[in-house]
Amino acid sequence: MGEAIGQVLLYGVAVALGPFPIIGVVLMLGTPRARTNGPALLLGFILGLSLVGTVVLLVSGGAGPGEQGQPATWVSALYLTVGALLLWTAVKQWRGRPRGDEEPAMPGWMARVDTFTPPKAAGLGTALGALNPKNLLLVVAAAATIARTDTSAGALGATSGLTALVGAGGLALILALRKAAPAVPGSLVAVALGIGASAAFDLADRGVDTVGDIAAGLPPFGFPDVSAGDLGALAAGSAGVLLVAFAEGLGAAKTYAARAHREVGADRELIGLGAANLGAGLSGGMVVNGSLSKTAVNWSAGARTQLSGIVAAALTVLTLLFLTGLFERLPEAVLAAVVIAAVVELVDIPSLVALHRVFTHRLGQAYGVAARPDFLASVAALLGVLAFGTLPGLFIGITVSLLLLLYRSSRPVVSELGRLPGDGHYAALDRHPESRRVPGVAVLRVEGGIYFANTDRIRTEVRAAAARTGVKAVVVDAETVPFVDVSAVRMLDALAAELEAGGTRLLLARDVGQVRDVLRTADARAELMRVHPTVREAVDAARRET
Repeated sequence: MGEAIGQVLLYGVAVALGPFPIIGVVLMLGTPRARTNGPALLLGFILGLSLVGTVVLLVSGGAGPGEQGQPATWVSALYLTVGALLLWTAVKQWRGRPRGDEEPAMPGWMARVDTFTPPKAAGLGTALGALNPKNLLLVVAAAATIARTDTSAGALGATSGLTALVGAGGLALILALRKAAPAVPGSLVAVALGIGASAAFDLADRGVDTVGDIAAGLPPFGFPDVSAGDLGALAAGSAGVLLVAFAEGLGAAKTYAARAHREVGADRELIGLGAANLGAGLSGGMVVNGSLSKTAVNWSAGARTQLSGIVAAALTVLTLLFLTGLFERLPEAVLAAVVIAAVVELVDIPSLVALHRVFTHRLGQAYGVAARPDFLASVAALLGVLAFGTLPGLFIGITVSLLLLLYRSSRPVVSELGRLPGDGHYAALDRHPESRRVPGVAVLRVEGGIYFANTDRIRTEVRAAAARTGVKAVVVDAETVPFVDVSAVRMLDALAAELEAGGTRLLLARDVGQVRDVLRTADARAELMRVHPTVREAVDAARRET
């Protein structure tokens, strides 16, 4: 399975980079039925891709790899066909391009997009996904890649219909009870009925996988038989397990604590996990952590306090001693249904939508693609976990967050301020059209810390303001500058000397204590050390001395 995912990933990236779903969704969001047309088109697009891939997998019949692990003949022939068709499509698109002043023709569906209903939007998405030449050929190639590995259509065809029926029935029962009778523990009812059905109809003999043999009795207690030389080899793996276990456990705890309007102490969680894992190590147990799926099952069953953990522990001991034979008949499909029903509540699409909505035109102008950092980091972590697993996905999310933070901090917003009529306060010209520039003085506000990554950008902004006709002084409002580093001080020193040589002064106003400390200890120019308490005073000083 991992081999198939790795080989198909490039095809998936090529499909995802295509403009059709993005353009289609953007256009749908501008229609009168935007809230339903956009998701409908996207779902239709995914459905179209899935249909093409499924057809290729079924037609392949699970051919698998050829002799000595080489691709089957039909797969090589299909790759040649796909390559030739892609080249033919590229040549056709090139020959049909607009010439000279010729305007490109708009597709018919774009002209009628305002009249689309959700079914029409879904149909359009399906057509764009399944019939677009590029997508069609790429998905065919991806499906052929899956078919020639061990993960073939034959494995799909070997799925037990009875197993699927048992799992679907258990899931439907849990969801139905959750809606119709919330007080009834649907998961417990599904497990009980699953065991009863397995015993009554001999489901194990009919191809339905069950839990199988469970060793009865309590585990032995004592230190594991591990040599001192193995401890070093276990250290790296233990660190990774610790990181994943604590991150998942704390995330699950905070998620459900927020629902109950409670707080979670990270230190207490560490103590609890440490003690539990010591006990697990001495009793031959598995790694203990706050499992997201098990927490979801617990919550859906009505557990709200630590007493549920004590009850679960007591029932676990009771089960190990006397009831293991009963659970051996439990169909694994029913267990899967219990987990799916619990975890599905954690799929929080509205939160992603809310993160995507945190955007303004000014943010887009300032930060470009990084104007939605929370949304991008969330999607990166989501895709990382789905594609590579929990630990790599966690690091992917952290890395993307840090890169976005670095990118945004390297592009701080530099606003020009003007004097408001009446009270004489200063405000951004682009947000307050009634404010006016001060003759001979440019007032700039840097909205962020100044450090080595953004000194060039700030230098450019200050030079541009000083180069305007009639400007004899530039005042930098440093109230929104939380910190500076030595590189920033050196840049400001050199910039002040450069402007002074051209007859323009550089003044600072309203700096915070940390900025003042760095300016003093880094031996900044006397002009920069003389920070004015308000912008008005800095402007008045600039006008008096120029």
